[in-house]
Amino acid sequence: MALSLQKGQSLSLTKNDGGALTKVRMGLGWDSAAPVKRGLFGRAKTAEVDLDASAIFFDATAKAVDVVWFQQLASKDRSATHTGDNLTGAGEGDDETILVDLSAVSQAVTQIVFVISSYSQQTFDQVENAFCRLVDDSSAGTPEVARYQLTDSGSHTAMIMAKVSREGSGWSFKAIGERANGRTAMDLIGPAAKAL
Repeated sequence: MALSLQKGQSLSLTKNDGGALTKVRMGLGWDSAAPVKRGLFGRAKTAEVDLDASAIFFDATAKAVDVVWFQQLASKDRSATHTGDNLTGAGEGDDETILVDLSAVSQAVTQIVFVISSYSQQTFDQVENAFCRLVDDSSAGTPEVARYQLTDSGSHTAMIMAKVSREGSGWSFKAIGERANGRTAMDLIGPAAKAL
């Protein structure tokens, strides 16, 4: 069963048998909180909210060394892959997913920060049910390890959601939930570095 984290809480990514998680999936999801609009012939049409999930890789000096986002779907070291851009947030479950093989992450990388941003500049008062969840892709049944449900709405256009950090020979996961503004991952490098 997944641990439901609150803002600022951390979790070691060590399995019950003492081994470290190696392959994880960061799933991010959201729904539109905007009122339903009437379309052609009076049909109900839900307003679409286009958020983008990204991962920013930092070294020990807090310098961004790589970014995985909709314009670069794989990290330079090939340890992380973005599965594609969801333009609406429609449907159940994860809207965008980033797969990370922690055992293959460059040794120069000490932290990976996961962010979501609104390319169309829609604000988070138009978003509801935003979450990020970490799934163990290296275990049978791909169990969910941790979930962070975002409850913060407002006039910001991005969120620094969570991070994974090197911890000894393994990794830890931390829920961040800090407001930011920006259209793309590139706009969020500074705010993400502050969350380290």
